[in-house]
Amino acid sequence: MTEIFIGFASALWLGILTSISPCPLASNVAAISFLSKKITHPVLVFISGLAYTLGRMTSYAILGWIIISSLLSVPQVAQFLQKYMGKALGPLLIFTGFILLEIITIRLPGLSLSQKHHNKLAESGGLGAFLLGFIFALAFCPISAALYFGSLIPLAINSKSGIVLPFIYGIGTGLPVLVFAVAIALGVTSLSHWFHRITRLEFYTRKITGVIFIMVGLYYTGVYILRLF
Repeated sequence: MTEIFIGFASALWLGILTSISPCPLASNVAAISFLSKKITHPVLVFISGLAYTLGRMTSYAILGWIIISSLLSVPQVAQFLQKYMGKALGPLLIFTGFILLEIITIRLPGLSLSQKHHNKLAESGGLGAFLLGFIFALAFCPISAALYFGSLIPLAINSKSGIVLPFIYGIGTGLPVLVFAVAIALGVTSLSHWFHRITRLEFYTRKITGVIFIMVGLYYTGVYILRLF
């Protein structure tokens, strides 16, 4: 029970940290603001924001389910992961920690939509907002890619309730976005102020998380590779 709770809490925290990272946060706020300009009624703005959030959650959940199910459905791969995942988890966490601390930087190809497609999705109501969120979730930045592929997926593979963790992660990524959607729907005018405050908070939480990842990674390396404990 404790292991399941830790897995859920870890996946939720990884999702929240992903959502408040500069690149995803900027794209989320821009998307919600863009949707709000196409809609006049506050309730519809909130519904579109909720649909956008659900789109992101669904995208992360489906992608995680496909990866985990594909890996575990092949007996040889499943046996390999069960045998070596503990050993691989340490270096993966250390590598992810280095990326979070910006000791290592990587570049990923971007995913973007034309203004024409933006307008079409925005004018399609809730379904368009859902698809916009679904697509934007796949535009991984280095930090979000490190958190998702380098931490969440290995954690899910190594957990008894692993298939659920990508969905929990999706919920975490959706919570801050939903807050901004509510703020825009209510006509809050100081979004830029809160955006900068959240960005500043993200800097410190990301650094702390990076240090924790490295420490846990060193522990796993000592236990499973070096046999020190």
